Amino acid sequence: MKLVIPLLGLAAASLAAAPTLHVPSQLPYKWNNVVIGGGGFSPAIVFSVAERDLAYLRTDVGGAYRWDALTQRWIALQDGQAQNSYMGVESIAPDPVDPDIIYLAAGMYFDQPAAIMRSADRGASWQITPVPFSMGGNEDGRGLGERLAIDPDRRTHLFFGSRHDGLWDSEDSGRTWHKVESFPWKGLGRPAANHTHGGVSFVVFGPPGETALGRSRAMYAGVADATVQHLYRSTDAGRSWSAVTGGPASTMLPVKAAVDQQGMLYIDYCSDIGPNGIALGEVWKLDPRSGGWTNITPERGDEAEGGYMGLSLDRLHPGRLAVSTVDRWNHRDTVWLSSDSGAHWSSLRERSSRDLSPAPWLRLDKGGFGGWIAGLAFDPFDGATLAYATGLTVFRTRQADKADMVWRPWVTGIEEAVPLSLVSPPEGPHLISGIGDTHGFVHDRLDRAPERAFADPDLPQTNNVDYAGVVPKIIVRSASGYSPDPEGASLGWSEDGGRSWHKMLASPIAIGPAAPRRIDADGQAPITVSADGSTFLVSGLVTLATADRGRIWWRPKGLPERTYAVADKVDPLAWYAIDYTGARIFVSRDGAKTFTQAPAQGLPASIASSRPAAREFQPMAAATPGTANELWLILGGRFFHTSDGARTFVASTPANPLLRDMYFVSFGLGKAAPGGHVPTLYAFGVTKTFGGLWRSTDAGARWFRINDDAHQWGLRYRVITGDPRLFGRVYLATDGRGIFYGDPLPQPVRAGAH
Repeated sequence: MKLVIPLLGLAAASLAAAPTLHVPSQLPYKWNNVVIGGGGFSPAIVFSVAERDLAYLRTDVGGAYRWDALTQRWIALQDGQAQNSYMGVESIAPDPVDPDIIYLAAGMYFDQPAAIMRSADRGASWQITPVPFSMGGNEDGRGLGERLAIDPDRRTHLFFGSRHDGLWDSEDSGRTWHKVESFPWKGLGRPAANHTHGGVSFVVFGPPGETALGRSRAMYAGVADATVQHLYRSTDAGRSWSAVTGGPASTMLPVKAAVDQQGMLYIDYCSDIGPNGIALGEVWKLDPRSGGWTNITPERGDEAEGGYMGLSLDRLHPGRLAVSTVDRWNHRDTVWLSSDSGAHWSSLRERSSRDLSPAPWLRLDKGGFGGWIAGLAFDPFDGATLAYATGLTVFRTRQADKADMVWRPWVTGIEEAVPLSLVSPPEGPHLISGIGDTHGFVHDRLDRAPERAFADPDLPQTNNVDYAGVVPKIIVRSASGYSPDPEGASLGWSEDGGRSWHKMLASPIAIGPAAPRRIDADGQAPITVSADGSTFLVSGLVTLATADRGRIWWRPKGLPERTYAVADKVDPLAWYAIDYTGARIFVSRDGAKTFTQAPAQGLPASIASSRPAAREFQPMAAATPGTANELWLILGGRFFHTSDGARTFVASTPANPLLRDMYFVSFGLGKAAPGGHVPTLYAFGVTKTFGGLWRSTDAGARWFRINDDAHQWGLRYRVITGDPRLFGRVYLATDGRGIFYGDPLPQPVRAGAH
């Protein structure tokens, strides 16, 4: 999932380069994931060959994980990372002898920082080496690899196949890197905006003792760029390289490779680097002794569709291998299994069942086996264990040696969802989420995966959620698909707190001389609901309102184009509308029939830069639950507050001089402190030297940092909100590490304190 937050990325990049400073006013918090179970794309599963029951998972936006056999859960390895780009993992390489050593190639996009990270304690701590070549952990082609490889004969010698700049190596365990000038493919250089390259797609080593080739060990590197020659071999530890001719047509790109113990090379090929846009694929094997190629593609002819991205060999049973399809949309993706080196294949989808009890919401995957299967791996110590990753989750079976097998989500500890909206109503479940790719959920329990995802409309991207302040069982949402659908519903409303839904479409409306069209098509317009749940407003190019669940719509009078509406959480007739272009606030007191411009004294003269950049960005405006006429805004990185219905606004200025230049990016409201009368503010804010999550109980005068250096999550924060029923409870939507909830830790009582 490619979701970009430029502001947060720039903030994180600057902070990562700054020296570590003492951050003032720390308030200890305990953080836990809200359990969903997966929720994102994991391009690779890599088992250690040095120790049984040790595996690693790399994700495109949520960092890397390690499987911990003792606790039977995945452990996130980069939660303390402050550089957002490093949460996109391009490749992963466990040491083949020492199970404590692990390497990551980390970098999310070609124009962001990239590094090789080394750990000697299984990812508990890292040595980070910035590198001069770019990576693309969340770009097209992230299912290729592995690009990072360790020389088994000299384990301080590493190779990395870059996307744009050819092959690189390090002879000191990743501390310094040099371009391998003898490698024939130099790369295509910096890509154009919104494009990328496949580059050197994998580096793999053969088994020792290949004396028939005249050297001790062969290594191979594939090139997944548009060129004639796609495969190269070295037999002298990468000092010199030669082209390997033959094989498939040059239009086929090598995406994944593996070498068996006899030296046979297996390669997946695709017509594109994926994960989307792959029309055709093939699987080939090469006998390096004879130079002979064999096409072992499982499915050919009229039924062929999509490509092959996953590839794994069973180390315990020679000739046994598995490959996975990708972009097989009509016939559904599957994993193919062969026990005779690819001469014959069996599709596992038709002979498999799924036990979804660890993540019941996965029933939304109606295909039954998942898609975007790039990560595929046999357990090197147990050929009956096979795992694969989809665009939503990770599955594992321990019955890969049986005619019928059961797959279960292998997700305990993995939380990779990208939440786009969070609300915490004053009654019912404490949390409701809108999620990218996985619809959204009512979280009845925070420690258990939800039973079902949102439906009606059945769209993967829930861009915003809102609840009625006085009747919180009434919930509304705006959603979108992966491609525009001008005829399909993108709005939904619920009268039972989000457990069941009704579709809703806004009426087409003429804007200027153009023909009438829908402003809500494909989730482009957020929806909000009045305090009593009777009126819905949709904010898009223009604002539309309905008081009968979408049967009749009207355009409120007095509003300019492109305003964003917010409902008062107490007064059912009161609405606010923000005009970012004109730096104006409009107020309605008649249920959104008409709006008039409010005095709004105290607001800055220009607020255009605070307009949400896209449908997935939440406007920084919130009405106070339980209090009428009160509205909070972030404009230009500063807090503004009105308690008189937008007549006057007061800007908050942090009392601590170290926080005076704080730029607030997002915020939410929670229950007031005991004895207090203003809502608790929770916010993500950065200065020139540090950033984090902050809490204020006095309208923004005093702020306390509530995260710490072990809980940074790449500073990739999308939404933050408080709980209106639990003082101190905060919910955080990260961009790739799912949802967290935080609670304040008990403070020690000082001697003499009363």
